[in-house]
Order: sequence, then structure tokens, then C-alpha cells
Amino acid sequence: MKGYWKYFLNKLGWFLITFVFAFILNFILPRLMPGDPVAAIVSRLAQGMSDATGVQAIYQQYADLFGTNKPLLDQFFIYMRNVLRGDFGFSFSQYPRTVVDALKSSIWWTIGLQFPAIIVGWIIGNLLGALAAYLKGGFDKVLMPISIFVSNFPAFGMAIILLVIFGVTLEWFPTSGGYGFDLIPSFSWKFFSSVIQHYQLPFWSIVLIAIGGQAIGMRSMAIYELNADYVKFARFMGIKDRKIVGYVFRNAMLPQITGLALSIGTMVGGALVAEIVFSYPGLGYTLLNGVMGQDYPLISASTLIITVMVLTANFLIEILYGVIDPRIKAAQAG
Repeated sequence: MKGYWKYFLNKLGWFLITFVFAFILNFILPRLMPGDPVAAIVSRLAQGMSDATGVQAIYQQYADLFGTNKPLLDQFFIYMRNVLRGDFGFSFSQYPRTVVDALKSSIWWTIGLQFPAIIVGWIIGNLLGALAAYLKGGFDKVLMPISIFVSNFPAFGMAIILLVIFGVTLEWFPTSGGYGFDLIPSFSWKFFSSVIQHYQLPFWSIVLIAIGGQAIGMRSMAIYELNADYVKFARFMGIKDRKIVGYVFRNAMLPQITGLALSIGTMVGGALVAEIVFSYPGLGYTLLNGVMGQDYPLISASTLIITVMVLTANFLIEILYGVIDPRIKAAQAG
């Protein structure tokens, strides 16, 4: 138990150090972008105004509001204090809308798209990889080249192919948006039907990419375990093949579970490509609009969410591994 606490505190220490550096970079990097976002807001508000003094007064008012006229160090401490209170300020590009409100309306679209796609891709990919390792023969020879090809395909490429084939050529599914542009969100069958139709192309573009990588990983791990000494010994002892295979695939699943945890942790970041190609109203598309509008608060909040999700997923899987993996337990005891 003492060894495990040492392991836990070591992982927790690295988690906190990484988070602090990521937090600082999360604040600094958006502010290195060229241009003045406050000037962009003022130019929209001051259209038609000829009084330079009035325009300057508006600029000063918004510079004070967003704090862009303060030294960078002061901005950082203000930002840190506000984040601890759950206040990310106002969005530059969507002012007077708050950042929390902008993210709240988009994050559920991302979770609803990414989480099911990652789970479905993980299940199908691992199932195909396990079958390829166990059955071998023609199934493996057909599956593996396809899996390797699909896994190395860029995410935007898969999205564009599905868009062109099923959206433009066959016209089976809509090509953009989360629902019909002529609809207002409501609890009606017409709205839900439109959401389901718009959901298909971004969903399957993510699933197909996930299947290839998971199938390759599972096949490699399963082949390694099938050739391990304990499998040969178990067969020599006359243990039924079905029982042996159960242990084999349980051991092969450990790295795949790690991959699943990290995929879930990074799903907000992975949403960017699919959401941009299909103009899907999720967090990735919101982040793109924030970058285009030099929206520091929106960019910082979005990337902070991604950072926290990735670090937390990685930390939890390390802690879980320390509990379930006998090799780590043995190292801790030593």
C-alpha cells in the first residue's frame, strides 16, 4: 500500500506540474496572435461615426472592460482569479455574449457527436482486430490492408470523401449544419429528424477513422498474447481454448482501454476537423470562429477545456493501471 501511495503521489505531482505549464501557455499563446480584437469590435460599433473623440472613447471603454490595456502579468492574474470563479469573461467576437454561454450552447453538440462515435469505433475496431488475430487467413489479409489504409487517412480527407459521395453526389444527407437552417430548436419530430440526418456524415467520418487504428492495435496485441509462454503452457496443460482466448483478449485489452480513455479525453480537440468540414455547431467550430475573430477569452476557455480533459483522462488511466495491472503492483511492492 505504501508503494502505491508513492506511485500515486508521483503521478499527481507530474499532473499538477503539467497543468501549471499548460495553463500558462493557454493564456499566453492566444495573445501572441497579431491584430487588436478590441479595435475590431469598435469598428463594428462605430460604423457611421465621424467623431474621432467618440470612437476613441468607445475604444477606451472596451479596452478597460476586457483588460487589454493592462500589462500582460496583470492580465494573467486577473484571468487566473476569474477562472477559479468559473468566469471566462465576455466573448470578443460574440459580445455581449459571455464565453460560458457560447461554450454551453456548443459543447453538448460536440459530446453528442464525439462520444458515441469514439465508443462505436472502439468497439467495432477491437472486435475486428481480435477476429483478425484469432481467425487469420483470408479475413486477416483483407482486413489489415483496409485498416492500415483507413487509419492513415487524414480526418479531413475522410470527411470530404463522405461529403462529396453521400452529400453532394447521392444527396442522401445534408452537407452542413446541425439541423435545417429553416428550423428552430424544439421538441418536435421534424426537428429531431433533421438533427439525425445532419448527424450521419460527421458521425461516420469519425467512426471510420477510429475503426482502422483500433483494429491494428488490437490485432498486434492479440497476436503477441497468443504467442506468449503462458498460452503455450495452458494449452500443454489441456485447458480449453475458449478459456485461454478469454484471458488472451482480456490482457490485450489493457492498452486499448488506455487508447479509449485518451480518445475520450481528446474528443473536444478531435471535433475540430469534422465540425469545420460539416459546419457542425459544436465546440470545434466555435473554437475556429474564435481564432478567426481573435477572441482571446473564447480561445483560452476552449483550449483550457481540452487541456483539462486530456490531462485528467491520462491521470485517471495511470491511476487505474496502478490498480489493475499486476506488473505495476509488483514494481510498487519492490
